Amino acid sequence: MKIVTSAEMREIDRLTSEQFGVPSLTLMENAGSEVAEFTLASYPNAKSFGVICGKGNNGGDGFVAARKLYQAGREVRLLLLADPSELRGDAAANFARLPKGESSFAIFNAWGEPAFREVFGCDVLVDAVLGSGFRPPVSGLYAEAIGKINAATAPVVAVDVPSGADADVMGDQTGAVARADAIVTFTAPRPAHVFRNLTSGPVVIAPIGTPDEAIQSSLNLQVITPKEIAELIGPRPRNSNKGMYGHVLVAGGSLGKTGAAVMAGFSALRTGTGLVTVASPQSTLGIIAGYHPELMTEPLSETEIGSISKVALEEFERVAENKTVLAIGPGISRHPSTAEFVHTVVGKSQMPIILDADGLNAFENRAQELTGHGRTLVLTPHPGEMARLTGLSTAAVQRDRINVARSFAREHELILVLKGDRTAIAKPDGEVWINTTGNPGMATGGTGDILTGIVAGMLAQNPKRAFLAVLAAVYLHGLAGDLAEETMGEHSLVATDLITALPDAFRRVRAQAAERWVNIGHWRTQSA
Repeated sequence: MKIVTSAEMREIDRLTSEQFGVPSLTLMENAGSEVAEFTLASYPNAKSFGVICGKGNNGGDGFVAARKLYQAGREVRLLLLADPSELRGDAAANFARLPKGESSFAIFNAWGEPAFREVFGCDVLVDAVLGSGFRPPVSGLYAEAIGKINAATAPVVAVDVPSGADADVMGDQTGAVARADAIVTFTAPRPAHVFRNLTSGPVVIAPIGTPDEAIQSSLNLQVITPKEIAELIGPRPRNSNKGMYGHVLVAGGSLGKTGAAVMAGFSALRTGTGLVTVASPQSTLGIIAGYHPELMTEPLSETEIGSISKVALEEFERVAENKTVLAIGPGISRHPSTAEFVHTVVGKSQMPIILDADGLNAFENRAQELTGHGRTLVLTPHPGEMARLTGLSTAAVQRDRINVARSFAREHELILVLKGDRTAIAKPDGEVWINTTGNPGMATGGTGDILTGIVAGMLAQNPKRAFLAVLAAVYLHGLAGDLAEETMGEHSLVATDLITALPDAFRRVRAQAAERWVNIGHWRTQSA
């Protein structure tokens, strides 16, 4: 799903009306209806709704939502932060359609009591004060209204963006911003919806009638949603056999670090790969084989510290025959002979490769040797590993994550998965996709190995759709982490909890892909 700027969103709305024949009044009607429907679905037991509206189009969306909430049998208290004579265009038209003289629908446009008591004391608040076209700072009456919203105890559903937020800012901003427990925006997200923690609840993108052809963006940024990836995890044919779903080869493990290779291998199996073989130092083979009977193993010659030796290259060529995907690096160590093994294998192999962990570190000061030209090469660094590949500091990588990932992917013609909060997945052509699943509980040893295995598993099953397979893997990995966190909590979560949660993650993606609203915020739904 494309990420667009606020200016581009205005142009999209204009094109939708002028070129595709959808009147702006219809767009507003659809937007307000979506807000009301989402709010009712999220808070079904709420009896009263306070709707706070500005005088612009965001307020117009609020007028429609208020009317729809009233028509659904709820009590509505609407506060207009302007004189009705100041309303213009579609907002004025929808204000005129509000019910008048009804005891269960009251309109206030005087700041003070009884509006405070009547509106902010409702069960749920709808913030329709300022939309994504607003540029901070907010002042005057609107700033006071944001203060009242923030002081209220009721949950808040924001229309488009929380009032006061700059929709084009990816990082922190100054000035007052309204709190929100959920956000309903329309057609496509703006940068703040994706990169900022504007709410702890869902950020849903609602369709309002804009055709896909009208949605254009200069940012070259997209956000992963279930709708893009669900086609890769649909039901399998009845005549399935393991040969149809690929054979992953994991090259890794060393004395004391066998778990990394095992987690990568078993994650690939849990993702649906037909077969997985772990190739590891001979002395570690018994340990690895003892973890999971489903994993096949192959011994390789080793160094004096129990890591894979460069003398194992000929053995490895035999092991790699007829494999679909190679995942190399988990637990492999930084021994010089092992690093030389990694260089040679990555340089010569033509099968799809996922390079991670010490496999990446083997290319410190040698990143010029990494190229995906004519093949599929996927790198999955965390910021520290990315810093070693680029020669930048970790802080510099974190300050400019998108451009660092984009530049490296372009220069080396590969797929770059820069892990972290809002993992960035860059294509060789420079397009970057952002993942919004995942949580701080995943900051624990082994979760990167799990990701390597999931990527390998998805690639093995979808070798001709490599980039989409990587997007699906990253999304599923984060979603499995979210599901695991719900059960285990952030502090107690460990990497293997993600493997346990993967089956439910698959089910959730299929269910979410069928929903009308696309949720790019916290994956959980609201409850009353």
